[in-house]
Amino acid sequence: MPLVYATADDFKDKIAKGRVVVDFYADWCAPCRMIGPVLEQIARENEDILVVKVNVDENQSLAVEYGIRGIPALLVFNDAKQVASRAGFMPKDALVDWIKSA
Repeated sequence: MPLVYATADDFKDKIAKGRVVVDFYADWCAPCRMIGPVLEQIARENEDILVVKVNVDENQSLAVEYGIRGIPALLVFNDAKQVASRAGFMPKDALVDWIKSA
């Protein structure tokens, strides 16, 4: 699956079904730029995982709602229910294991 982008208007729809990883990021954030290609690979290689990116500069209300204090922040949702969260970069294999075990 390709990456998808969400805004405050369509966020709830994007996380409604299945396993969804949400990447709260900013264009100016170096660790965010590092994890971006890793998340793209995960999205392409795992049909059962949807990766949704949320720009915190453009969607501050979502960042506040989900308590985002540092970026990149990754949240895992199962059918709209948040089941895990973490901040910072992770290597791809560790990230996939974390997502699937959430």
